[in-house]
Amino acid sequence: MSETFASTTTKDVMAAASTNPAFTNSPAFTTKAVVHSTTVNGKTLTPEQLDELYGRPSATPTDTDRMTYEDTIRKIVIAFVVLLAGAAVGWVVPVLAIPAAIVGFVLALVNIFKKKPSRALVLAYAAFEGVFVGGITFLFESQWSGIATQAVFGTLGVVAVTLALFATGKIRESKRATQIFTVAIFGYMAFQLVNLVLRLTGVVSEFGGLQSNPLVNIGVGILVVLLASYSLVMDFTTIKRGVEGGAPRIYGWQAAFGIMVTVVWLYTEILRFLAIFRE
Repeated sequence: MSETFASTTTKDVMAAASTNPAFTNSPAFTTKAVVHSTTVNGKTLTPEQLDELYGRPSATPTDTDRMTYEDTIRKIVIAFVVLLAGAAVGWVVPVLAIPAAIVGFVLALVNIFKKKPSRALVLAYAAFEGVFVGGITFLFESQWSGIATQAVFGTLGVVAVTLALFATGKIRESKRATQIFTVAIFGYMAFQLVNLVLRLTGVVSEFGGLQSNPLVNIGVGILVVLLASYSLVMDFTTIKRGVEGGAPRIYGWQAAFGIMVTVVWLYTEILRFLAIFRE
């Protein structure tokens, strides 16, 4: 749009030259009242048309293609609906769990290292990860009846409590807590690696390996819940920063991907914890 002023007065020029930034965004201190006529695209606007033009509402984040909480939540819901659809397939055909896990892992790496989020890749990850989750859930449920329901409600409980604490300001991300989280997550990974080697080599024959000890299993279970909870806090903080910082709306899919990774990890760990406990 090209805009030229057909007529101005000396007072108008002085007003424009001495505009206070504190007043320019306030309707009560605009200079529209001293503008006699304006030409827009070759058409002269009347004072009534100018009033209507200046009275229009400001552009919303959606209009400017920026992240909003509503849009991000919508993307998260869509991703989890796709994941649940994939889980239904995995439940019916559990043999697809391992191939889906491999494809899901590759897609996760692609989504992590891709500079710009992709809706298609995030939803593809959700679909394959859903098949994996559905397949292993069926296998666990066939061995320990009712374990799937316990794992689902346990996961939902952790997510709900963490979200409530974050929303009320009771828990926040901090540099110190993030450092502790990083050390703890690497320690947990090392423990599980050692546990796997001991089981594969036959040093420990029990189903849960070192975690077959009730005290160890309970301790690891508590650690996993705490780690996953703080991971969710970091995810929520990232979304908050994105919205407040005016990040492009496409990054809502990155937020959905992050939340999904954390929730799936939490669910599978709770599922495994319950299986070892019941075994």
